[in-house]
Amino acid sequence: MLGFIADLSTNSSILLIVCLLAVCVFEAINGFHDTANAVATVIYTKTLPPVIAVIWSGIWNFLGAMLGGIAVAIGMMKLIPLSDMANTPLNENISMVLAILVTAIIWNLGTWYFSIPCSSSHTMIGALLGGGFAYFSIHGGAGPNWDKAKDVGMSLLISPLFGFALAIGLMFLLRSLIKQKAIFKSADELKKNQTPPMWIRAILVTTCTLVSYFHGNNDGQKGVGLLMVVLIAFLPTRFALAPDFDGANTKASVQRIEASILQVLPSDSLHFAPLAAACKKMNAQIDTFNSKDKAQVLAIRKSLQGFNKKMEVAVKEEFFPKDAAKVATAEIKNLKDSYEFRVTWAILLISICLGFGTMVGWKRIVVTIGEKIGKSHLTYAQGASAELCAAATIGVSSYYGLPVSTTHVLSSGVAGTMVAEGGVSNLRRKTITNIAIAWLLTLPVTFIMAAAFFFLFRMFA
Repeated sequence: MLGFIADLSTNSSILLIVCLLAVCVFEAINGFHDTANAVATVIYTKTLPPVIAVIWSGIWNFLGAMLGGIAVAIGMMKLIPLSDMANTPLNENISMVLAILVTAIIWNLGTWYFSIPCSSSHTMIGALLGGGFAYFSIHGGAGPNWDKAKDVGMSLLISPLFGFALAIGLMFLLRSLIKQKAIFKSADELKKNQTPPMWIRAILVTTCTLVSYFHGNNDGQKGVGLLMVVLIAFLPTRFALAPDFDGANTKASVQRIEASILQVLPSDSLHFAPLAAACKKMNAQIDTFNSKDKAQVLAIRKSLQGFNKKMEVAVKEEFFPKDAAKVATAEIKNLKDSYEFRVTWAILLISICLGFGTMVGWKRIVVTIGEKIGKSHLTYAQGASAELCAAATIGVSSYYGLPVSTTHVLSSGVAGTMVAEGGVSNLRRKTITNIAIAWLLTLPVTFIMAAAFFFLFRMFA
């Protein structure tokens, strides 16, 4: 699995192993930091014993990370223009990677220690942007992808608000439709021989499973994206392009797109010249491509991304007739596969770390979710509503390749159910304040920390 280390010097190989281990540590912390999001409801309603709940959640986190796609991972990688790292010394790349990893680990561990539900997604994104900004402020280049950062930021901002509102709506719906009062009580409030309906317990187990799976699917992909940043920083000729990348096949795809342009667009068309020129430039670059040259590998990755984006716009804006658009769309996908690809061993490694992490260290955040967000303990109806909102939000976000915070989505869902039951006064102000402060501070603090660590590490690199 690590045979590629032979391409590096001894010191670089050691540092690569350290960085890979740091990614594994971060993902394990992500697992136990966010485990409460899935298991708090089933534990506090005594639907499942804690040990079984945590093991069950760990298994589904593993499966979610292992079986999910790579759209979120690619989105994370796009926050840093990796192609601009071609002409900088390896020690500078290493300093940036270490700055990102150390920042993410410190902030996640710190918030976990103080029992504050905090977003691992915010943490990772802030660190990526901060490390990338510091790196490119010295070496030039495009810098962090602020457009992508805005998209990610909007998904992180809107998803908790959506979860909060949806949870309130679900609770009112349950109050209107369900007459069995037992589901609106906590496990401690039920009489000794009274048990909640089996259907609500089944829903709680199902939603716990779904949140665990989608957490693995979303957060696991973030770990894969972070791991790929490390691999591309150290070994771009091996990991910037797919292992089966073939210049001849790539050129053939470009030529088929070019043929479609020549056949369907008049030469005096407003769009003909720029699209034809893009094809010609891409073909010329492929003709001179050297897979052993780091700069060329990263340059052709960047060019393919730009070329695909241009062609996608052409298809979307209907510059092509329908038949030609189908040809172009198929070839765009072929080209995309050359730089957006699965590294199976990396996904397996992240899946194991996330699943293992889920099974340890979960109690601190569980207590906060179950007891300290609201002034009353979590009821069966509240647990089911909050988890259902979280599962739906995270699942949809993963499908569209948007990273969201499992922690914030579920915490806001729990808060929404508390408001539905007793109004705003039913929330614990201190806990909500701490969560809100962490929510607001995570991005700027991790940004600054990662930038500072980069400048520190490069002094000793």
